[in-house]
Amino acid sequence: MSITATKLRQNIYAVLDAVLESGVPAEIRRKGKLLRIVPVDEGQDDRIERLRRMPARPDLIIGDPDELVEIDWSGLWKP
Repeated sequence: MSITATKLRQNIYAVLDAVLESGVPAEIRRKGKLLRIVPVDEGQDDRIERLRRMPARPDLIIGDPDELVEIDWSGLWKP
């Protein structure tokens, strides 16, 4: 759904209800820019917040982390 800011102002509650019910973002054009009103998955916000609160562990990997990318695990992996 794409509307102007004027149409949004006239129908704000109807637009918000439509976004909540359908899950489809509303796009608003304002001064040549595109804005979106999107529903947010609250569970996703909780997961992101928990990651932000995790303490930093800079000494967890001993050595160069880039070397982990090059490890060949094919000899150890069994389907």
